[in-house]
Amino acid sequence: MRIGFAGLGVMGAPMARHLVAAGHEVAGFNRSPAKAQAWAEAAGGRYAATVADAARGAELFILCVGNDDDVRQVVLEALPHLGPQAVVVDHTTTSARIAREMAAAADKADVAFIDAPVSGGQAGAEAGALSVMAGGDAAALARVEPVLRAYARAVKHMGPAGAGQLTKMVNQICIAGVVQGLAEAVHFAQSAGLDTDAVYDAISKGAAQSWQMDNRWKTMARGEFEFGFAVDWMRKDLGLVLEEARANGSHLALTALVDQFYSEVQAMGGSRWDTSSLAARLQARSAAR
Repeated sequence: MRIGFAGLGVMGAPMARHLVAAGHEVAGFNRSPAKAQAWAEAAGGRYAATVADAARGAELFILCVGNDDDVRQVVLEALPHLGPQAVVVDHTTTSARIAREMAAAADKADVAFIDAPVSGGQAGAEAGALSVMAGGDAAALARVEPVLRAYARAVKHMGPAGAGQLTKMVNQICIAGVVQGLAEAVHFAQSAGLDTDAVYDAISKGAAQSWQMDNRWKTMARGEFEFGFAVDWMRKDLGLVLEEARANGSHLALTALVDQFYSEVQAMGGSRWDTSSLAARLQARSAAR
């Protein structure tokens, strides 16, 4: 398939690379031309100097950019250049509002728009094992799902435009609560003088088990946070969650509290730390006593 791909960052670059490896013709664009050029040389894709160049004649246009404004700018620039009855798949985590707006704009151009945020982080993108939650036209998604399987182990249609973004919000609510619980558990174990590795071995095969525990418990205990999904990104996502909650009447007291805790981590200089750095906040409080 002829594919345009915009946004070749830590997530987009490996996703686009998997598409090339699967045999697709991929034109890659990034706001930093050097990144796009480096990706093209390493992956064997085509460097696109502009969004329009990446989109020209594409059957499928994929983007993985920063926020609502970035999505609007890229999609509106791409639409006039896409092939007939193309599909746009947006892997950016955004508001449900922008997803609906872009779906309406795409429909006017006889193009399908799928809001398709992902879960799995950079490791999932590198391994080609992301989970995709999608909103929009089911038939359009079915057309491109075999292509998305180059980097996704699961693709689930959630409903009309915006439903994918709403589902990603549910995902982030769950993660925020679990990570805060783990941070407090590690903090408690250390304060009690327990061997945290032994504690993990004792509880990680029972009801307390989670992906976060399996992948973040030991690094939390060691105070290692220079990797993974950045606090700045999580705060962006939780801001979208809390905005949507105000609109739909949801009561998210824990999510709001964890968002506040992340603001404290940012104030500590941890903007680019992994989300598990909620543990650093507790460690700092203990050190200050």
